[in-house]
Amino acid sequence: MSAPDFSYRGRFAPSPTGLLHAGSLTTAVGSYLEARSRGGQWLLRMEDLDPPREMPGAATNILRTLEAFGFEWDGEVVYQSQRHHLYRAALEQLIRQGDAYGCGCSRKEISAHGLRGLDGMVYPGTCRHGLAPGRSPRAWRLKVPDRTLGFEDRLQGYYAQQLQQDIGDFVLLRADGFWAYQLAVVVDDIEQGISDIVRGADLLVSTPRQLWLRQCLGGPAISHCHLPLMVNLAGEKLSKQTLAPAISPRLAADELRLALLRLGHAAPADVQSLAELWSWALTHWSLSRVPAGPVVIG
Repeated sequence: MSAPDFSYRGRFAPSPTGLLHAGSLTTAVGSYLEARSRGGQWLLRMEDLDPPREMPGAATNILRTLEAFGFEWDGEVVYQSQRHHLYRAALEQLIRQGDAYGCGCSRKEISAHGLRGLDGMVYPGTCRHGLAPGRSPRAWRLKVPDRTLGFEDRLQGYYAQQLQQDIGDFVLLRADGFWAYQLAVVVDDIEQGISDIVRGADLLVSTPRQLWLRQCLGGPAISHCHLPLMVNLAGEKLSKQTLAPAISPRLAADELRLALLRLGHAAPADVQSLAELWSWALTHWSLSRVPAGPVVIG
């Protein structure tokens, strides 16, 4: 284990749209070990901003499962559903700065005039310079620059996007009144003083726009590490949508051993108990052993 790095502040931020499965557990393990092996803090944040998609009782189940697996987080659990005032303040700041604007376009209109990008349809900029007569804002968007924005990921290497062409001006406040993930996660990471984000590679595509939003809000620089994506035999990301089974706390030691193996850390056969596995993992953890992915879970 390296010397304590008291400036390191990491986090795990599950969404209660389903229970923890092998993919989310593996991400939690990697995030936790990277923080603890460096003597840093590890925070837990519940991203419960999309009630229509949430599973009743999932948030409580996730917390109990993490506890059963031996995770220990710093401070109180933060719930995004209790932080609307922070997101509102951030949006108002962006509007004052001229970085955000109201958009009156429907999804159908965007599909008809936009082009497909790296993460859905690229907004064609219809309302960028003002709403058409008779239109009112349905959503609020952030202006993105017409240039390439890249960063060095600690595992995946250099990654970049031409934001205007690949992503387009993206939504901060949705037409249905819910805050967009991109705004909430950046505001929370800044407010909580997160220094290092360790998460799944499925979110790599979101990072350049989050870095741009962070710059607009005046947030400090941050480090990223995107762990390998866990996929099923069909090559699909493990998720509730692909029917990934929930992990069982009764099999915590076995599940932890498998998560470590997927992250390139094969624990010896004589390391059996949950406590022994965590002790071994904290001693041997190294990002240099983690594959870039994806990792197939049969």
